[in-house]
Amino acid sequence: MSRTLADTVFIGMRGYVMALDRRTGSELWRTFLKGSGFVNVTLDGTDLFATTQGEIFCLQVATGQVRWNNPLRGMGYGLISIAGSNAQAALAEEHRRQEESQQVAATTHVTTG
Repeated sequence: MSRTLADTVFIGMRGYVMALDRRTGSELWRTFLKGSGFVNVTLDGTDLFATTQGEIFCLQVATGQVRWNNPLRGMGYGLISIAGSNAQAALAEEHRRQEESQQVAATTHVTTG
């Protein structure tokens, strides 16, 4: 069974971002960013953003690997808020692609089985 974004909950705390299985609560991955303070996390489409200690990070949702970060030089170390623009459309597109993939796999199984 493949995992979707809807199957995952992302949390931030004490310098870490974690992904948990929505159904079981088990930890899928954990990534240390920096510091030991508050971590703000938001999902915008298929991009996972986290902020802490005056920096913003973009992480891969499947692994937690940091794709990029920006230290936001000259802005200080206060809390950072994040606003996204296209989360619902991206989730709908991911769902559509997964259904299409499953249909192709089912058709391939029927024709070759």
